[in-house]
Amino acid sequence: MTGTPETSQPGAAKTVLVTGATGYIGGRLVPRLLEAGHTVKVLVRTPAKIAGVPWLGDVEVVQSSLDDGDALQAALAGVDVLYYLVHSMAAGAGFESKEKAMAETAARAAADAGVNRIVYLGGLHPSNVELSTHMRSREAVGKVFLDSPVDAVVFQAGVVIGSGSASFEMIRHLSEALPLMPAPSWVRNRIEAIAVRDVLHYLVGAASLQGQINRTFDIGCRQVLSYAGMMKEYAAEAGLPHRLVLALPIPAPKLAGMWVALTTPIPLSMSLPLVQSLQHDAVSREHDIDSGIPVPEGGLTPYRRAVALALGKERDGQVETTWANAGADADPLPSDPDWAGHTVFMDERTFHGDVDPAHVWTIIEGIGGRNGWYSLPLAWQVRGWLDKLTGGAGLLRGRRHPGNLASGEVVDWWRVERIERGKLLRLRAEMRAPGRAWLELSVEPDGTGSRYRQRAIFFPKGLSGRLYWLAVLPFHSLIFPAMSRNITAAAQKLASAEEAPRTP
Repeated sequence: MTGTPETSQPGAAKTVLVTGATGYIGGRLVPRLLEAGHTVKVLVRTPAKIAGVPWLGDVEVVQSSLDDGDALQAALAGVDVLYYLVHSMAAGAGFESKEKAMAETAARAAADAGVNRIVYLGGLHPSNVELSTHMRSREAVGKVFLDSPVDAVVFQAGVVIGSGSASFEMIRHLSEALPLMPAPSWVRNRIEAIAVRDVLHYLVGAASLQGQINRTFDIGCRQVLSYAGMMKEYAAEAGLPHRLVLALPIPAPKLAGMWVALTTPIPLSMSLPLVQSLQHDAVSREHDIDSGIPVPEGGLTPYRRAVALALGKERDGQVETTWANAGADADPLPSDPDWAGHTVFMDERTFHGDVDPAHVWTIIEGIGGRNGWYSLPLAWQVRGWLDKLTGGAGLLRGRRHPGNLASGEVVDWWRVERIERGKLLRLRAEMRAPGRAWLELSVEPDGTGSRYRQRAIFFPKGLSGRLYWLAVLPFHSLIFPAMSRNITAAAQKLASAEEAPRTP
């Protein structure tokens, strides 16, 4: 690894290609690169997943996959800097080899296209220890880029704290779950967190670093805490009573991963690699990046300040991206004429209300999260816990914004598959079930009022799917009629509140 960084030149505009633009970091990086004056291209497999982002009209969208080296090379024509921000939290056989193969394809394409620099965000970890599968894979991807003909800047960061990040949600829910928490021994490990705004500061600065640089850089907030300390500091900032964390003399990563999956919005498929990455200290060993990218104006963000900023963003509905909205492909619902050949079960309700359709739509678009589902909260919670126990998403994921939705976003255990603002919201289920399920909510004018329509649609898979539908029918008979009535009633209440005269 070579290269001493020279101070970046903010005025030197570059042409950059961002992979992972639908992810948590990539989705925030793109608008900041634009603000810095760079020309931005994004490579996405499914353009519909960025259809609602405010920066869409300011970038060039390339539809392709990182598996397609020729298409990637074509996309990299004229590009100065490649941002490689792709890392799957999936596991299974061949995971590491697939991650490495994609990085090798990207490195070859970058070299053939004459790209000057690759920027990658890896994980902060100690040397000479046995790493977890995911940390080992991230290290291997970084090495692929460092060994390639193209200069690479590989940042190594620890726990990223920001509104909507998986690490922050894990800390938040664990801290709020119990005042007394028995925990594995790794909660005493030394961790250097970093605010997401500071990660973005370094990523943007990397595009304008001067000279030839091919090396790793450790980045962090320069404040070292134990994981238990981070939970206690979170509790203090959130106004919770003091949390007592008891470190037990066992590592128990799998058991801890299961506990995290049950008590936080993070599914088991993500909680296990997150917990496994905490088995070792994660502290910066050098601060060499300071000579090339000065710390942000006002200094790096201390941990507790990062927590306060994240809580404020969530409270004000200003969360840009979330871990839950990142990287999931849609499974489109066939239109009604194409249902031939499918076994389809459906629960359909309509309800007329003497209220403007716009008010009904406001309630529809705000459904889920803290607003709930307008019928029998306990029944929804029980179903959510059952889903969590079987490895599903559960109801704890919430939503990015309390009132606005976009295609691809998460709403509890659903994902927005289609939205026609003012008319229709289609949600695709991500709960564990033997089949595919959707929930459609729509409204249309009906005389002087509105007609609300609600459809629960299920494509069963085999006999188990048919038995599942029969098993949940009692649940549906309780929640869906009440849901249609209560949504219309909530819209009428909203209309009345807006029409009520204001007292001076």
